[in-house]
Amino acid sequence: MFAVRTYDSCEVHPGPNLNMIVGANGTGKSSIVCAICLGLAGKPSFIGRADKVGLFVKRGCLKGLVEIELFQSHTNLIITREIQVVNNTSTWFINRKPSTLKAVEEQITALNIQVGNLCQFLPQDKVGEFAKMSKIELLEATEKSIGPPEMYQFHCELKNFREKERELENLCKEKSNSLEKMRQRIERYKQDVERYHERKRHLDLIEMLERKRPWVEYENVRQQHEEVKQSRDQAKEELKNLKEMQAPMTKKTQEIEEHCKSLDTKIRDKTVEIKDTSQKCKQKQDALEKKDKQIEEINQALRMKKDEEMDRQKKIYNTRKMIEEWENELQTMVSENLQPQIDAVNKELKQLQEERANIDSDVSDLRTEKSNQEMEKKRIAGCIAELDNIMNMKEETLKGKFRDTHSALMWLRKNLDKFKKQVCEPMMLEINMKDNRHAKYVENHISSNDMRAFVFESQEDMEKFLLEMRDHQKLKVNAVCAPAESCAEHKPSRPIEELHRYGFFSYLRELFDAPSPVMSYLCFQYRVHEVPVGTEKTKNMIERVIQETKFRQMYTAEEKYVVKVSAYTNQTVSSNTSLKAAQFLTISVDTDERRQLEIQQQEINTVLGSLDVQLTTLFERQKHLERKDNELRQQKKELLERGNKRRQLESKIAVKHDSLREMEQDAINLEDESRKANVQIKEINAQKAKLVTELMHLVKDCISLNITKTDLVLQSASVAAERNRLELEHKATNVQLRAAEQRFRDLDERKRILMENCRELLKKARQVCKLTPDQHLPKEFQTAFQTLPSSLEEIDAFLNEEKSRASCFTGLNASVVEEYSKRTQEIQQLMEELEEKKNVLENYRQNISQVKEKWLSPLKNLVEQINEKFSNFFSSMQCAGEVDLHVENEEEYDKYGIRIRVKFRSSTELHELTPYHQSGGEKSVSTMLYLMALQELNRCPFRVVDEINQGMDPVNERRVFEMVVKTACKESTSQYFFITPKLLQNLTYNDKMTVLFVYNGPFMMEANKWDLRAFCRRRRRVGRMDEQ
Repeated sequence: MFAVRTYDSCEVHPGPNLNMIVGANGTGKSSIVCAICLGLAGKPSFIGRADKVGLFVKRGCLKGLVEIELFQSHTNLIITREIQVVNNTSTWFINRKPSTLKAVEEQITALNIQVGNLCQFLPQDKVGEFAKMSKIELLEATEKSIGPPEMYQFHCELKNFREKERELENLCKEKSNSLEKMRQRIERYKQDVERYHERKRHLDLIEMLERKRPWVEYENVRQQHEEVKQSRDQAKEELKNLKEMQAPMTKKTQEIEEHCKSLDTKIRDKTVEIKDTSQKCKQKQDALEKKDKQIEEINQALRMKKDEEMDRQKKIYNTRKMIEEWENELQTMVSENLQPQIDAVNKELKQLQEERANIDSDVSDLRTEKSNQEMEKKRIAGCIAELDNIMNMKEETLKGKFRDTHSALMWLRKNLDKFKKQVCEPMMLEINMKDNRHAKYVENHISSNDMRAFVFESQEDMEKFLLEMRDHQKLKVNAVCAPAESCAEHKPSRPIEELHRYGFFSYLRELFDAPSPVMSYLCFQYRVHEVPVGTEKTKNMIERVIQETKFRQMYTAEEKYVVKVSAYTNQTVSSNTSLKAAQFLTISVDTDERRQLEIQQQEINTVLGSLDVQLTTLFERQKHLERKDNELRQQKKELLERGNKRRQLESKIAVKHDSLREMEQDAINLEDESRKANVQIKEINAQKAKLVTELMHLVKDCISLNITKTDLVLQSASVAAERNRLELEHKATNVQLRAAEQRFRDLDERKRILMENCRELLKKARQVCKLTPDQHLPKEFQTAFQTLPSSLEEIDAFLNEEKSRASCFTGLNASVVEEYSKRTQEIQQLMEELEEKKNVLENYRQNISQVKEKWLSPLKNLVEQINEKFSNFFSSMQCAGEVDLHVENEEEYDKYGIRIRVKFRSSTELHELTPYHQSGGEKSVSTMLYLMALQELNRCPFRVVDEINQGMDPVNERRVFEMVVKTACKESTSQYFFITPKLLQNLTYNDKMTVLFVYNGPFMMEANKWDLRAFCRRRRRVGRMDEQ
């Protein structure tokens, strides 16, 4: 190769078996790997170092050349690639003759060389991606690498067949669903068609019933007309006979009526005379009753005088007795002065009120102070809530970007008691920036994995946490352990004041706060106490800063600078990258402020408790004073009542003496009052005797008049009886006559109405049947009418029944029948299409079954062979590992994959190889042993593995190296390239190995001066001199 990466010109002669390429870092080992990949039509992305082929040409050259000679049994194949830097193009040659990329790829494919397959070609920058390969990707890479050519082809065919099978299954399912829906719909249409015909039959019957009904109505009315006409003629004859019989009876009735009137006049005259006499008798009786009432009133007045005098005597006795009792009570009362006692009680009440006023003032002051303290407590709680909201925002950011980490955080907060020492939450939550503008420096300095990592003080606690999260809960989380000796307080190598002249204003550690374990880890791992942060001034003088300060890392306003010193040339090399915008630390919480707020909150709670105690004491004192106040007021009331009782008795006695004197003066003389009453009664009795005599004469006159009136009444009653008899006979005759006349009029009117109805009904019946006035009813109507009911009630009942049945068939029309026919044809067409698709689907399933048998059995055998060798390799290292074919669903061929499970400690279970669970060395060992398991089964001509042993511990590296040598140096294995920057001492080697040492540096001898034989002769000569 010429002008490729670090080489001007280089020629490599590998051996047929294991080729071990050894050299220090940066000498050009990986350049050989890049040349192999690019020379065999590989893409730059396969290597992972650049995206354009021109970047692999040595800097300063316009083109580069790679030439590879491949062994073949008949004649070797030489492939040459010339790379142009200017336009990023390549020129291809086969056996030094111009060719095309397609022709080269065909030659490479024919030799089963796959530089894009990590199972065959594993560059340094792709080592980590092997563990990141999914089970599906690993299966495809293995098929391409060691499987027969048709295996991967069968796999692809199965995936394509399965995809088409799914499409056909979905299509058949859709068509079946559509067919079922159409059948259900047409079933409904079928029912609608039947209902349509049923409805039409009902409508035809309704039409015929409606035609017959007016004819039946007409016939009924015509019969009624004939019957009414006959009844009217009979009524006319009866009316004539009754009028002839009534004439003699009328004349006799008139004569008796005149006699009755004469008697009635005489009776009325006598009645007037009797009434006048009776009125005079009543006047005399009223006068007598009035005199009796006057006598009763005089007696009643006398009795009242007597009762009044008795009441007066009784009141005088009671009053004298009451006065005597009060005077006795007054004499027994002792005269005492109660005013001093009342004044003493008033004095105590005044003192009590003053004390209550003081207590009320104290309570008011304490309540005011308590209200102020509660307002301050509420304000502090609001501030703490705001700070908690900021923490919640940080947690929501964590949850949105790293859901597994957030789930682990929730578990940790509930189970902190399970850990012996302090456990810190993810760093992105624990780190609080003093100024949010500086968050970008911290986030660009600390890796994303560590930003979401939990920090432990104890290694045992960390292992317990990872076992729970990764093994039991299957969460992808990171955790780190702080150094045993805290580094949080380490001092920087020089004070920041000395660096101000370069534009540095702070070390990275001074820009944020964090718990001690987090800060200790960051100082140990990232040396944040030794990384200065500068400004634009720093950037403007960056070369001077790098030379004078000797810092390995530093920050300017918008860039990060990393300074390295070459181990070979001792030259200083610096690189700078633009700072990414901060994502996690822009939200920060002032922990000092929160701590201060919590202290204030505790102090306020203490003050509030003290205030509550004081208020309780004052309230109890208030209740005591209130009880004492009530007692004093009651005592004062009793004293006042004792002083007022004597005065009240004296006043009552005086009032009663006055009342007694008045009653003694009001005495009544009962004898005078009795004498006056007797005189008045005698005068009234004389007047009563005169009135009685006059009344007797009037009674005799009244009796005589009543006897005369009675004779006249008896004569009138006899004549009235005869008149009533004749009137009853005449009245009965008149009733019959009027009834006969009314019956005749009614029948005549009814006959007229029925005649008009007959005409109207006949006209209506002809219109319903669409007949002319002179046209007779057709025979088909007569025949149809004979099958229908003959009475109106039966016709109406039948008609209502048919209308009800017809009304049940709503929403139907003639289009239903057309739609039914159309849907029937569509169903037939869809059934034919469905049958065709099912046949195609069955053919695909047969093809899948055939191809699956050709693919799956060889694949299982291949995986069993890989598993056998892989397990043996792990067993030889006192570890365990297995490889199996992972199948989620046997029919989903795109989900088949190869699963690698390993365990490196006897106390753990087998775990699937993932990018997160195993350490870097464990992943390297697993990758190397899997590739070795493929080595003996491999049908590719060579395999390349670049620096895979970098993360291994010495024990595993030695074991793996011995396995590589043993496996790759067998007769049947293909060529193997193993690139490493270092080797352990006292390794086991094989004669079939080829060791290629790569040297580079400023003192390197030119290639044309290299003479290996001269070197060997010189070495032997030096050896003999040492022996002498």
